[in-house]
Amino acid sequence: MLIVMPVKGNDPKEARIVPRMEAERWALVDFDAGEVNSVTFHPDWDRTGEEWIDFAVLENRYENSMDLMEAGMMVLARRPGQDTIELVIEGFKFKELDEVGL
Repeated sequence: MLIVMPVKGNDPKEARIVPRMEAERWALVDFDAGEVNSVTFHPDWDRTGEEWIDFAVLENRYENSMDLMEAGMMVLARRPGQDTIELVIEGFKFKELDEVGL
């Protein structure tokens, strides 16, 4: 499955999840069977080259997520302390992210 999130930085270990307006890039995480297969960085979520992205993780639940939902993604929000890609994915594994609804 594919998970996308707005980040500042382009190092999978150092990049920090940020609000959409502050994003330098979007990290695309290929996650399968409880493991991260790859992390790639793209200028925007809709320019990853992927036809389907399963999840988007945002910095907070109050950000505009309508375009992501319209693209078919389930939108989640990180919790305090989940500020790196690794910590967000760990939260994803253990269902410790919050669902964003309309």
